Amino acid sequence: MRSKTALNWLLEKTQPSIQYLTLTQILGKAEDDPEVRTAKERITKKGWAADILAEQKGGGWWVGHESLYRPKYLSTNWMLLVLSDLGLTKSNPRVAEACELWIGRFAKSDGGFGTDRMRISELCLTGNTARALVKFGYVDHPKVRGAFRWLVENQKENGGWRCGWRRGVLDAWEGMSAFAVYPKRKWTEGMKRAVERGAEFYLERELHKEGPRYGPWYRFHYPIHYYYDILVGLDFMTALGYGDDRRLRYAISLLRERRRPDGTWNLDAVHPDLEGSYAVPYAKRPRAPFALEEPGEPSKMITLRAMLVLKRLGDSG
Repeated sequence: MRSKTALNWLLEKTQPSIQYLTLTQILGKAEDDPEVRTAKERITKKGWAADILAEQKGGGWWVGHESLYRPKYLSTNWMLLVLSDLGLTKSNPRVAEACELWIGRFAKSDGGFGTDRMRISELCLTGNTARALVKFGYVDHPKVRGAFRWLVENQKENGGWRCGWRRGVLDAWEGMSAFAVYPKRKWTEGMKRAVERGAEFYLERELHKEGPRYGPWYRFHYPIHYYYDILVGLDFMTALGYGDDRRLRYAISLLRERRRPDGTWNLDAVHPDLEGSYAVPYAKRPRAPFALEEPGEPSKMITLRAMLVLKRLGDSG
């Protein structure tokens, strides 16, 4: 019964994005289903996506045109990452305008993506941008194809990636998440090997074993941006087909334990959410967080992702 209660909550019309994604991803309804079409048409008229689009400026950007990356969590880069999770595609002219601007400003000559100020590509930006653009419908764009080649070519020998200053390489999850949304029929041999090596890297560490226990990895977040937690790992690993590996048992048990009696999951924290020495730079240069929901309360975004993971595992309880 708790799954039915949670499902009914996700299907409420108050958030058309969540309703649409639940109908298509959880219930498996086709795009031409009347209920699906109605929900999709309402995404730009009501709810989170409509609110974000209402803040978009005439040139296709948010906050400022001079930088698509700053201020962090509020400018164009961050708004597009969130919109890509809300069921919108380039069929919407405003999304298309923003994406063309994003591609033009972030694409680098080495094949990947980086911020306006970067001369070369970087893992976090390449993985996040490629993932979002695939979801927006740019899977065959040459810059997107180039980004996936970059991800293959820049994978480390141990199967992981390194992203800037962040703790170890479990944090460098964006490449795996990008592969998880890229159609498998389009995978090259290099991509297949990269995914296999990357999956083994995460499985060896059981999605959480790397150095001392790091609290934020055990908290469920949204927006994710470029931070990692166990639900992030479960999402891309189950999407890539590794859900039956015994080394995911701890992560899966944690997900099930966090489920509320009514079948929903809480939003544990909003980023930036850092501990120890990693929080020091942020104490001096605080970032303006962006949130769709209240931390500590039942979350439609977290519940949708958690239920999708369980569906891939064959768990409908």
